[in-house]
Amino acid sequence: MANTPAPLTTGAPEAYTEVDASGATHESPSLWGFEPYQWVSVAMLVLLAFAFIGAKVHRTIAGGLDKKIADIREQLDEAKELRAEAEALRNEYAAKIANAEKDAEAMIESAKGEAEGIVAKAEADSKAIVERRKRMAEDRIAAAERDALDEVRNRAVTAATAAAGTLIDDRFDADADRALADKVIADI
Repeated sequence: MANTPAPLTTGAPEAYTEVDASGATHESPSLWGFEPYQWVSVAMLVLLAFAFIGAKVHRTIAGGLDKKIADIREQLDEAKELRAEAEALRNEYAAKIANAEKDAEAMIESAKGEAEGIVAKAEADSKAIVERRKRMAEDRIAAAERDALDEVRNRAVTAATAAAGTLIDDRFDADADRALADKVIADI
């Protein structure tokens, strides 16, 4: 029985030689003392270990990537919300600016109207003041004329009285006074 494998020994296994039907000899390979079927088992164990470890690494990598994707999505959602808020604020301030411009135009128009009213009132007041001062001047002139006339009259009366007194003194004496008094009594 030349084809039977050698019994297991406790030492390092040695390669064995096979002889096939044609009489050729074939030596079976061995590496580090492992037979080919044992190498297949070791390769399967290594492959399963890589698959098991690779699956955990894959899950870890996938979990990390999923977390990154979730963070990025959250940041994108936050950015969308911020953009919407910014657009709302921009629209609000644009409306406020438009209203402020309208209010400013209304204030300018109102101020122009008030200024025109103030100018018109000032003109009317100045005309009234000029008219009042003119009347006051005319009243002063009239008063001065009256005073002058009164003074002239008083002087004329004084002069006339003095002249009449002088004339009476010159023309009438005691006899003329008696005759005049008699005439007045007779007329009564």
